[in-house]
Amino acid sequence: MGVVDLARGVRWYVRGLMGEDAYDKYLAHVQGEHGGAVPVMTEREFWRDRTDRQDTSPQGRCC
Repeated sequence: MGVVDLARGVRWYVRGLMGEDAYDKYLAHVQGEHGGAVPVMTEREFWRDRTDRQDTSPQGRCC
């Protein structure tokens, strides 16, 4: 395992830990489960919707 592979692994782990991969997971879900029958939100729309939902019904989170 080289340094580049190690850096990629760390980046993947940190993105998952911090929730930065949420949009990627959303896209995979919409494409896999709905097969294009549902309109896909842009990344900006996705993050705005996620933030709005968290503000209206807060759950345990650090910030």
